[in-house]
Amino acid sequence: MPRKTPLYAQHNRALNLEYAGMETFALGQETVLLGTAGSVIERTNAAGFAYFAHKFLDGDRSPREHYLAGPVGSDDAETVANAMREQIAEVKDLVPTLRMLGREGFNLVDAKTYSTLAALHNHGVFVAGGMLIGSHAYGVLLNRMGVRATPYATEDIDIARREALAFKKVPTKGLLDILCESGIDFVAVPSLNRKEPATSFKQKGKARFHVDLLVPSANESFPTVAVPELQAHATALPYLKYLLSESQTAMLMAREGCCSVRIPLPERFAVHKLVVSRLRIGREAKSTKDVEQAAVLLAALADLYPGAIEDAVAAVSKRMMKHLRRSFPAVRPVLEERSPQAWAELTGED
Repeated sequence: MPRKTPLYAQHNRALNLEYAGMETFALGQETVLLGTAGSVIERTNAAGFAYFAHKFLDGDRSPREHYLAGPVGSDDAETVANAMREQIAEVKDLVPTLRMLGREGFNLVDAKTYSTLAALHNHGVFVAGGMLIGSHAYGVLLNRMGVRATPYATEDIDIARREALAFKKVPTKGLLDILCESGIDFVAVPSLNRKEPATSFKQKGKARFHVDLLVPSANESFPTVAVPELQAHATALPYLKYLLSESQTAMLMAREGCCSVRIPLPERFAVHKLVVSRLRIGREAKSTKDVEQAAVLLAALADLYPGAIEDAVAAVSKRMMKHLRRSFPAVRPVLEERSPQAWAELTGED
């Protein structure tokens, strides 16, 4: 009988050390550049005022210039320009390592995703308690666990918060304006019920790239909930509170740079994915992806962090457990033979 293909593979120690060093740097950044590193240039306006600007490619890969300081030659302007030059040099030093990690199987997001999440990072959304969930969080989790698996593809960014974000200083801009700082022209997506406010934002035009704002639902309904600190509204999802109850900070990587984000714990992410897979009615492709991602994380957890799955299952409510058990027939063919320890921890079977 042929041996089953492993659900994941571990990166070697040298690569994981490179990743760890990069993550230490990323988590220490207060602000990050919103596109390519670019360069500092001098410009002169129509009145003859000479100033410094930052020239770069934004999240939509369009040329962009951002005013820094002036006039050229003043001490204050030179200080600002030199600080930007130092930040640009730091990023350019990191880029070769980021791209090497990408070639070796670590997950890198595309330019649009990076600039969008970098804008949220710069406004303190993740520090305040906002969380990246969905497939991009799955990629970050794989990186942080030091494993690689079948690549994922998505044009969705899912941002969630369990309770009011604890900003030290509430942003003056609303979520839509913050997203547009990425250089991508976001617009609000009208709700199916025209009386309800938008909870999703997409790139203007035919592009499918979009951001959804999510909060926990008190039951199995999907109400629209105000998020006043972001001047926005969110869709409430069943059982999301379970996923958001514990979190960690981690590094998001792209070819352009890296930044810190907040993500769920892998064991809760996996269990929640299985539950959600049973709630997706008429969306078989999404359900299959949920099960596959859950299986990979469960297999890695069983090998690397024994007992974590049992702890995550023990925290499941009775109502949620009903849906989790309904997922067992779907995940069993993937998990039982390829990771029997994970199957045992998930189901409680010896």
